[in-house]
Amino acid sequence: MNRLDRALRRMPSDTPALASLLAFTLLIVLAAGAANAANQVAGQAASQPPVHAPNQAPVQPSGQVPAAATTLIQDAPPPAAPATTTTAAARADRGETQGFRFEIITGDDSAVTHRIAEDLYKRLVPTFAAFRTELAQKRRMLYIAIGPTALRDALSRRCDCVVISAYTSSQVWRTVTSRPSQGKQRRPAATAIYAEPAPRDQMRLAALLYGRPVRVGVLLGPDTAFLRPVLHDAAEVQMYSPGEDLNHTLNSMTRAEMLLALPDSDIYNAENVRNILLSTYRRKQGVLGFSSDMVKVGALATTYSEIEDINAQVAEIASSFVATGELAEPQFPRYFRTIINEGVASSLDLRVTDAARNFARRAPAP
Repeated sequence: MNRLDRALRRMPSDTPALASLLAFTLLIVLAAGAANAANQVAGQAASQPPVHAPNQAPVQPSGQVPAAATTLIQDAPPPAAPATTTTAAARADRGETQGFRFEIITGDDSAVTHRIAEDLYKRLVPTFAAFRTELAQKRRMLYIAIGPTALRDALSRRCDCVVISAYTSSQVWRTVTSRPSQGKQRRPAATAIYAEPAPRDQMRLAALLYGRPVRVGVLLGPDTAFLRPVLHDAAEVQMYSPGEDLNHTLNSMTRAEMLLALPDSDIYNAENVRNILLSTYRRKQGVLGFSSDMVKVGALATTYSEIEDINAQVAEIASSFVATGELAEPQFPRYFRTIINEGVASSLDLRVTDAARNFARRAPAP
């Protein structure tokens, strides 16, 4: 029995590591539900109590999602440069709207999300600061949805508005946004910053860990098959369907030196995650996790984004939209840092360099 197996078997049920694993597996089992955002943004963050801009009245949450708390923050002037197409900026020039305002929507109440919302408020206010209160109702609303519950709430609202989703995995984002809208209701324009790391950054980390280009294997299920194009030719992709023998699928990836884990509730769930970690470990395959918690319980390493990293990107997307009227495409986190399980690296006979430990792309200061 190898060291990882013994460590996992010895681990009592109340240890922090197993608690992290249970929290991590709960995140993926509830693919359309809340996600973990305690140390990094692997899913839904919880909500904060309402924090209102001066002289603003509180806005009540949508009746369709009673758990969601909302925070009306600020208004903005019309964009500086008109767009050439029928965009928000063009409508503002025609007098249909008179700039923008924003509202942060959260899914529940916790200290983590209170921190997220407060930090977002500080970053967004400079973009939305100058406004004329008498024209507030003519301004187009931009919603910031923190987590899956808030995303569903925002998309259910009947308005000519825009949604930026954060702290929600790509799988959950696609599931929620692919559902047809109710009746004749037009869904708001929306984009997202996914919770999980960018596959391209993960590939670069793999090369730093091994000191050379590495052949990486990836398991994709029906709900994550849409990610195949972003993996390009750098990964050996194996499709997996629920009910199939997962060990057989893992064993078929004979050329892969590492396994890149992507959030998929059909694959990385409570029944499978321990088996995946042990199986790959025995074959001397490191696992690139998609959360820092996954690294703490046996994955080799991952890039991950802190709250400030994601919020900086949200602010950049919002600022660009207000200035141009053009909404960015859904995207992976731009800013990140790295966590490495040094014990697992040693067991895999890897000599971790400072280049790997310090692999990061820092967000600019607010």
